[in-house]
Amino acid sequence: MVDSPVAVVERTEVVVVGARCAGSATAATLARAGHAVVVLDAAALPSDTLSTHLLWPAGLAELRRLDALAAVEALGAPRLTRAYAQAAGHGVGSGFPSVDGIDYAMCVRRTGLDAALLRTAVNAGAEVRPRCRVTSVVWDGNRCAGVRYLDAAGQTREIRAALVVGADGRRSTIARAVGAERPFLTVPSGRDCFFAYWRDTADAPRHIAAQWRVGADLGTAFPCDDGLVLSLVQPPTVSDLGRGPGAAERRYTEALARIPDLTSRLRGCERVGRIRSATGISSYFRRSAGPGWALPGDSGHFKDPVTAQGIRDALHYGRTLAESVDEVLDDPQALDAALSEWERRRVVECREIFHWTNRLARGETLRPLEIELYRTAAGDPELAEITAGIFSRTHRPADLYTPSRALGLAVRASLHQWVHLPAVLADMAREIRDSTSERRTTRTTLRGTAPDATPPPSPPFTLTTAGPGEHHA
Repeated sequence: MVDSPVAVVERTEVVVVGARCAGSATAATLARAGHAVVVLDAAALPSDTLSTHLLWPAGLAELRRLDALAAVEALGAPRLTRAYAQAAGHGVGSGFPSVDGIDYAMCVRRTGLDAALLRTAVNAGAEVRPRCRVTSVVWDGNRCAGVRYLDAAGQTREIRAALVVGADGRRSTIARAVGAERPFLTVPSGRDCFFAYWRDTADAPRHIAAQWRVGADLGTAFPCDDGLVLSLVQPPTVSDLGRGPGAAERRYTEALARIPDLTSRLRGCERVGRIRSATGISSYFRRSAGPGWALPGDSGHFKDPVTAQGIRDALHYGRTLAESVDEVLDDPQALDAALSEWERRRVVECREIFHWTNRLARGETLRPLEIELYRTAAGDPELAEITAGIFSRTHRPADLYTPSRALGLAVRASLHQWVHLPAVLADMAREIRDSTSERRTTRTTLRGTAPDATPPPSPPFTLTTAGPGEHHA
């Protein structure tokens, strides 16, 4: 694509591409610190987006740090004070571990959540421009120095900045423009994702976030705002033959039928709207920082929705990106060092939950050690709380599978499932192989130093001296 000439060139300190969770968190934090921030988004805001939008206590704590929690709670989603997980007939209930004094979860639909975050950014001093589609980046040598975009009237405009933040999702225009689109680690999911909203009944347990696993299927019920409940199913991935017109409706309905306790939870509820779907999912890490650019949110790192980590991470790493560059925006060398350290920190902090998510996203029938984990946790409150804590990032997956605990699970699995002893032994061997593979990946690909992004071929244009039309945003 050849960009049209621009009549006006603007300058600001930071331009953020994408006004949702990661973008709003970055913009609000930087604007509150006194920086000039312009946010561009291709959508008409506020608007909906594909998301399963569950916030564990750690995600709500991020909203509080952004001064957005009160506005989000005013949307009316209930506080989810109990977690419930069931598999192979074993139900595990627990409270949520506290994060900064918050010991509950919430499921908030994205139109309201994103609008509240956007107001927070605007109130902090950021300028937000909806219906503005970025087409390319501006280069100063090998340094990203701004963007060109089509405004709401279809006019080509250019804005230059010390930092370009690509918070524009999995199909990130900025990631593609800077040569970071190809991930340096990708793990395909073994599950597809389908979800719908239901009008909840008056006597429903609207304080419980519930999940069921039956065979290879996984399903959830998360009460949310406006009296609705979000019900998501994640059956195993199928070939392209299992997609096409009507496939989402059929596969959602079939999966519900295979999870009788979820069907019972929805009895008396009325479905609202269509089935939404996400198929062909892969979890990944992309190179997320370079000279003058950064990729918080899904643009740089994405995990399968099975563990509901996306919004928390978008908020957290958008905020920490802003905090990392706050004092060095006017020093390119120091800025690049801060961006590199921020990227390293995200890789190191996310690699364990990345491995854990990929395990749950395999789309396989429950394995003997998993069944034993549910059986044991059903009578062990400490184990149940550790499991809930992994999702809220107060515990590490390693806290669940300590050597002694893993050995105990293996022994009990052998006793309870002695008829299937070969399957138990095979599962133990696989656990050892998987753990070894994850440690190898952690020490190599995810050691914390991301490979260089592939330089974009022949940048379409480079920085030039501005003419009389230049002004500051």
